[in-house]
Amino acid sequence: MGTVTSTQIIPNPTLTIIGGGPGGYEAAMVAAKLGARVTVVERKGMGGSAVLTDVVPSKTLIATADSMRRAGRAAGLGVTLGDSAPKADMKVVDQRLLALALQQSRDIHRALERLGVRVIIGEGRLTGPTTVEAITPGGTETIESDAILVSTGADPRELPTARPDGERIFNWTQVYSLTEVPEHMIVVGSGVTGAEFASAYNLLGARVSLVSSRDRVLPGEDQDAAAVLEDAFIEDGITVISKTRAESVERTADGVLVHLTGGRVLEGSHCLLAVGGVPNTAGIGLEEAGVRLTESGHIAVDGVSRTSVPTVYAAGDCTGVFALASVAAMQGRVAVAHLMGDAVKPFQPHLVSSNIFTSPEIATVGVTEAQIASGKYQADTIKLDLATNPRAKMQNVTHGFVKIFARKGSGTVIGGVVVAPRASELIYSLALAVTHKLHVDDLANTYTVYPSVSGSISEAARRLHVHL
Repeated sequence: MGTVTSTQIIPNPTLTIIGGGPGGYEAAMVAAKLGARVTVVERKGMGGSAVLTDVVPSKTLIATADSMRRAGRAAGLGVTLGDSAPKADMKVVDQRLLALALQQSRDIHRALERLGVRVIIGEGRLTGPTTVEAITPGGTETIESDAILVSTGADPRELPTARPDGERIFNWTQVYSLTEVPEHMIVVGSGVTGAEFASAYNLLGARVSLVSSRDRVLPGEDQDAAAVLEDAFIEDGITVISKTRAESVERTADGVLVHLTGGRVLEGSHCLLAVGGVPNTAGIGLEEAGVRLTESGHIAVDGVSRTSVPTVYAAGDCTGVFALASVAAMQGRVAVAHLMGDAVKPFQPHLVSSNIFTSPEIATVGVTEAQIASGKYQADTIKLDLATNPRAKMQNVTHGFVKIFARKGSGTVIGGVVVAPRASELIYSLALAVTHKLHVDDLANTYTVYPSVSGSISEAARRLHVHL
């Protein structure tokens, strides 16, 4: 097989993908449609952890929790649901989300096979810059190809003094075995994953304590958004314990003891550890094949998802770029475009839109306020609270805002934040504006529905006009 370089294009190349998560299966679909012969080696099932144990089940759990939120707040709209409060049947909830995840995995598998992609369920490892060894219960097969894409994802990071047992102490892949709503869930870690699960279990009826090593929740996110979320957490009864770390978690006969720095001990029924992820890059032949890893163990990639070895690409959480399914998928598509000589735009991190599925949701895109404050960008900023939005008032929305950043002097939209129910949907208009360098007047002069929460995006853009 030939060697793929930045200048050599191989017609109808062969591509072997290790890992069938969003980076892997998106790349496989695009490559197959462009005429490549593709093999995917995946150890769990198509969709990988994102579909089977992470994104799909967690967001399904959160959707269920959100229905509890709406039911619980119906009284504020004048709706009486009955004498008893809404109650979650965790056994049914978890059975449904696991079934949905499995169905999604099967759908992806069938879609790939319809495109002619060969799917191998087994372990994959590199044995050279163009060879992959697939290990299955039926034996070992060596696959030779023109290029390889590694998309092996990441696993939950564990603390040596807090080992998950899947019964009382959980990582984020294990919580779907619960048959009852936890009496008191202690969530260790106040990043995105910790905040999402804390919000969900609180809405499902659990008492929740959130342990944060920093002075606030979501330390890496927009400060205004984090402040709104923390206010909502406190209002909803979540106990936020800041500026402390969990030193160890001990299982008791009927619960857990979480030992914090300073000697404080939290007693709860269950503990969820959300302390980051570890890339799945060890023991799969990367270093033997010459692929460079970073100090954190992630695969170093360039703007077209290429590693230090020209024939090897990488995508997703194993690269450490952004732990987002959408980014993994984009990296996979970019890799295929580069491999096959299709039109390719290098990955641009400043265009990434992301969402935190808490209640309320927090969605962001583009330049951040922290980058503006540091002097990296000069921008005008407008922030509109949803308290002024008529649609939000009708829906009894009490927390949220829209914020837009426009480049000083030109008025080009370079970033934004939305905090609201369904912020994940609302951010799309700002993502379009950032990606296509729209002017604030382009947003301001586009019709919005009245009344709508999106009307606040248009109103914020109108107010930015006077700053230009």
